[in-house]
Amino acid sequence: MVPAGHEDERSRHYPGWRVVAVCFAMAVVCWGFGFYGHAFYLAELQRLHGWPTSLVSSATTAYYFVSAVLVVFISDAVRRLGARACVLIGSFAFAASVAALPFIDAPLHLFAVYLLMAVGWAAMSVGAITNILGQWFDAKRGLAISLALNGASFSGVVVVPALVFFTGVAGLAVAMLAGAALILLLMIPLATGFLGMPAPLAEKTPAGGNSSAYAAGQWTRAAALRSPAFWSVSAPFSLSLLSQAGFLVHLIAFLEPAVGRNTAGFAVAITTAMAITGRLVLGTIADWTNQRLASALSLASQAAALIVMTQTADTTTLLAACAVYGFSVGNLITFPALIIQREFDAASFGMLVGLSTAITQFTYAFGPGLLGLVRDLTGGYTVPLLLCVVLNLIAAAIVLRRPRSA
Repeated sequence: MVPAGHEDERSRHYPGWRVVAVCFAMAVVCWGFGFYGHAFYLAELQRLHGWPTSLVSSATTAYYFVSAVLVVFISDAVRRLGARACVLIGSFAFAASVAALPFIDAPLHLFAVYLLMAVGWAAMSVGAITNILGQWFDAKRGLAISLALNGASFSGVVVVPALVFFTGVAGLAVAMLAGAALILLLMIPLATGFLGMPAPLAEKTPAGGNSSAYAAGQWTRAAALRSPAFWSVSAPFSLSLLSQAGFLVHLIAFLEPAVGRNTAGFAVAITTAMAITGRLVLGTIADWTNQRLASALSLASQAAALIVMTQTADTTTLLAACAVYGFSVGNLITFPALIIQREFDAASFGMLVGLSTAITQFTYAFGPGLLGLVRDLTGGYTVPLLLCVVLNLIAAAIVLRRPRSA
């Protein structure tokens, strides 16, 4: 088996680009139904059952927490089960949970459905995507990851507005059952058709983490957890995504009283459309930009947008603030993998990204529940949004300080 060289990766005929397309579709499903979709689920479940914001948000927090536990081991799963099996498992988990959601009638059912959805998220989100692409790309890995993760932003433009529209036309049950069917119709052919190909770099991207010391320049999970360099990546993005996940889950509920339901859905589309733009810009400059400085600037811009949102009820201004905020939404998910690739041992890329993703997710799992609790205690969204501002600014300060050794 011949490893993929730089010339292979730069060729548009390189089969790894077809894998990027599959990962793009994975991201559309995963973020559409497993991330941005939670803002829609929260609003619909409140409308159907009258459940408090804190209850639905807590179920979302449990979803993120359980999937974070699973993401720790995603590098092992991809290596041992194969990319195709992982993606198929995730697709069926998503389809089943999405189909069941309209028929629940008790909080316990909500938690059960979200726990099943957590399996899908772990098998198809950023940890899985970066590990799969790490088996196909070296020189062009940053571009490949940025392009694939644009599916996450694209999903917000398509999935949530479509769910809002079809729910209004045909009802929640029809909309969600159609969504479940589309997940299977999309992912089964793609996973079976393109993810069974031998990956040229698979043997050079070991799962790692089973020994207690460094071996052949390779990191272990235990060593990473003791490393200030590792935490200089994981800590700031954990705080920033705590803020971001909480805000995005509550976005429709926050905007709907001021701008109406349909405009709130349009705001989600604007936010995620700008995220696509931001990722495309990052993909073109990822190889030469100062990624830590770019991260800090992204966090500061989001903080500024949130401050504006707390000071106005004007529709145009709110939509413009969503656009500014959205420009950095996707990049904050992409930056950790790009920084790890640049600053850490290449052979441990998959394991370190999986571990960092899990830590980040452990933290931001509390975002929706935390913002929901603060919202219920204060009677509005001003204080929760200002809390997000503080978290972003702290994260920006941390990410700028890179330890001397990695």
